[in-house]
Parts: sequence; C-alpha cells; structure tokens
Amino acid sequence: MDIMVPRGGIRHNSAVTHADVLTDRFGRFHDYLRVSITDRCNFRCVYCMPEEGVVWQPREEILRFEEIERLARFFVERGVRKIRLTGGEPTLRKGYISLVESLAAIPGLNQLALTTNGTRLAQDAVALKTAGLASVNVSLDTLRQDRFFEITRRNELSRVLHGIGTAHAAGLETKINVVVLPGVNEDEIIHFGEFAREHNLTVRFIEFMPFLDNGWNADQVVSSAEIRARLSERFDLRPLESGASDVAREYAIDGSEGRVAFVSSVTESFCSGCNRLRLTADGQLKSCLFLPPSVSLRDLIRGGAPDSELEITVRECLDGKWSAHPPMRNWAQRDNLTMVQIGG
Repeated sequence: MDIMVPRGGIRHNSAVTHADVLTDRFGRFHDYLRVSITDRCNFRCVYCMPEEGVVWQPREEILRFEEIERLARFFVERGVRKIRLTGGEPTLRKGYISLVESLAAIPGLNQLALTTNGTRLAQDAVALKTAGLASVNVSLDTLRQDRFFEITRRNELSRVLHGIGTAHAAGLETKINVVVLPGVNEDEIIHFGEFAREHNLTVRFIEFMPFLDNGWNADQVVSSAEIRARLSERFDLRPLESGASDVAREYAIDGSEGRVAFVSSVTESFCSGCNRLRLTADGQLKSCLFLPPSVSLRDLIRGGAPDSELEITVRECLDGKWSAHPPMRNWAQRDNLTMVQIGG
C-alpha cells in the first residue's frame, strides 16, 4: 500500500459554449454529477440505515444502464466534466464495470470516480482501472475489527483494507472517507492520520450530516475544526491550495505524501461554490444534497422526452436552487430522503 497513485483520468476534448453550460441564478457553474446506480447495500451502518426491515426500490424503478448513459451524455454535453458513481453500494449492481467502461468513453468527460465500501475492490480494482475509472473513495469509519462490526454490522474490515491496497496498487487514486461520531470513533482520529501518513493516502474526515431517519442531532457532530486541532497536536499539517468548488480542504502531512482533508458540511457551509448535481438511483434530480428531489428524469426519458425537454426541466430545477441551505439545526427536520435513497 505504499505505491503512490498518479493523478489524472479520462482526457477528452469537447467544445461547450457558454450558452450550453448549466448555471444557476447565482452564477454557479455545475460541472460535477453524482449518479447513484443502486439503493442496495451489503452493510447496515448505524448512521445510515436500520439493521433489518430495509425496503429496497423495485428493480423496474431503478435507472437502466442505457438510461444512465443517455443522461450522462446529456450532462457532459452541457459542461459536466466529472461523474461519480455512488449507491447504496454501487459494486453490487450486476455488470457495473461495463457501465464504467461506457461512461469513460463519453467525449468531454474528464474524470470518472466511484464511492464504495470497498468490499469488492480487491477483485474489481484492476478491471475498473482498465475500464477507465480514475479514482475511488472508500467509506471506512474505523480501523478496529470490533468497532467495524459495531458500526457496519458486518465483519468485513480485512476485506476492505485489502481492497484499498489493491486499488492503490492498481493506480486508482484512492481516498478514505471517515464520518467522525462522538463516543464512537473520535478516539481514532490520530490513528487515521497515521494511516494516511504510512500509506501515502488521503483520509477525508466528514462531519455527520442530517438525513431522513438517521437520528441526527447537533450534539453528534464533531466539527472539522476540532478534528484538525487534534491532528495538529501530532502532525505538522500544511494547507494545500483548493478550488472554489472543492468541498474538502486538504492538508499535506509533512514528512510524507499522505494527506488529510476536512468536509465541513455542517459547521462551514460551502454552498457559495457548489457545482454539484445528484441523480438518485430511480432517476430523480437533486440540485442540493439537503433539498428534496425536484423532478424525475427517468419518467421523462421513459415517456419519450427529447433532450430539448430534458434541458428545460434541468434548467428549471437549477433556477430553484437556493443560494445556501439554512443552519443544520433547522435543516434536520426538513423533508428529505435517506442517504441510500440519495446516493453517497
């Protein structure tokens, strides 16, 4: 796991005029699309879903691969340059590597990424790299076997760690996503910093966010500022330059090529630079992670809508996007979806 991953990915040239790009009424340019390809997951993480009784969406309601590809091409033709596949657990979707290959071939797309729990990476990483995937983010909230089971309700830590190493060695840019919870895993913050330093990886610390039925309250949020302060007691952290649309603020760990990053969705809103759109597994478009879906693109394309009609609908959705969401203390009570319904 000590092999450095080269940055980069798909490189296509495609001319997009100013009139084509997807810009909202606040001048934010949307060039990043997150696509959930399934709501199913083989974990039952305590902050995400109950242990039993989960009702999955009927398969006929989930976007077909050809529908995902059509929508991906539609968005790329209008300026989207990065697509991330999410779930649920996207690697559970049968034939998903063929979808990766099809999306990677779309002219104009610069980067194709995947968020996963890592359970299938050991067997799929090389094929994913060959298919055109550039990077993976692996959700991993603990490095302890006993705690891994407590959080995910599964005994898969060794499998996930093996998958991380395999993905890294295959040349996929590999990052770790850690949701920090008080009294659960906050005592591992330093351990994750050491993990990043030892393996030359990026570990991203993510604040606990409110979604439907995940039991969120403000007291459960360990702020990025607090996490950064703890890490700074052990490591020399050097801030790295970030773009206006970057949700994570990255820091180099001096003395290594490892990095830590902080996603402060709750305590430090980054709405002003938001460049993201989300497509749920059943084809609903979300202009904001914390707003309810506004329209079903699946229903439009299954009803025979041409791209011109899709464009009108998408731009109307963007016109309704807010400049920023209210403070999370107020937001937790609003109508939204569960995390697996939205896509991680």
